[in-house]
Amino acid sequence: MDLNRNNERGRPRQEERLQKVLAQAGIASRRHAEEIILQGRVKVNGEVIRTLGTKVVSTDRIVVDGRLLSIPQNDYAYYLLHKPTGYITSVTDPQGRKTVMELMPKIPRRVYPVGRLDYDTSGLLLLTNDGDLAHRLMHPSYGVEKTYRVEVGEKIPEQALKRLEKGVLLEDGKTAPARIREVSPKGRGSLPTYEITIHEGRNRQVRRMFKAVGFPLSTLKRLRFGPLELDPSLAPGAFRTLSKTEIQHLRRAVKLT
Repeated sequence: MDLNRNNERGRPRQEERLQKVLAQAGIASRRHAEEIILQGRVKVNGEVIRTLGTKVVSTDRIVVDGRLLSIPQNDYAYYLLHKPTGYITSVTDPQGRKTVMELMPKIPRRVYPVGRLDYDTSGLLLLTNDGDLAHRLMHPSYGVEKTYRVEVGEKIPEQALKRLEKGVLLEDGKTAPARIREVSPKGRGSLPTYEITIHEGRNRQVRRMFKAVGFPLSTLKRLRFGPLELDPSLAPGAFRTLSKTEIQHLRRAVKLT
């Protein structure tokens, strides 16, 4: 695509990769934005773009699925949602299942989930239109930690706990070392409860780890994501905006200043 990248004074305009611009505009995560481009759903100045890495400037006319893209300038939104079970972590679902976006119908800006929580998993979910931050939070090289609370049907022996800590072999490779501790409540009828902290983000990883050592989970809930913690007072299905301090801590965690 041959675009004039100079302004009327002859200075080059600021260029950005197209998939990054789509992510920053809240269209999708950067990875999903690449899929949208490859599917031929994006036009720049009237031309269908299918090449990843195509660069655009702020004056380019970008259309996605027939809709003109409005590129925000430093107009980011950040939300912390207490995801309940029974919802999928997606913007839309072809199968018609309930999505987490249905819990946030009146927010002023379009955002998307950072990472995933399974249909049967509850807890802390971050949603934003800050593409750079979302990309880094999900990238394994930044080692962002996630802490989950799990309940199992019986007490896990020390040997199995050590296997979880050292890493267990799954069908997609051995997991990285994890931290785990028992936090079982006192009293009759309570299920053995543990907290596990990992920094990977494989599909259904925590469930698969416990199943691999012979202890399938009864419940799974995410309590922490990087520096963010789930508010005890935030009811399932409720959400709130992040504070400036929380946003700064998140950006520092992935070396964004």
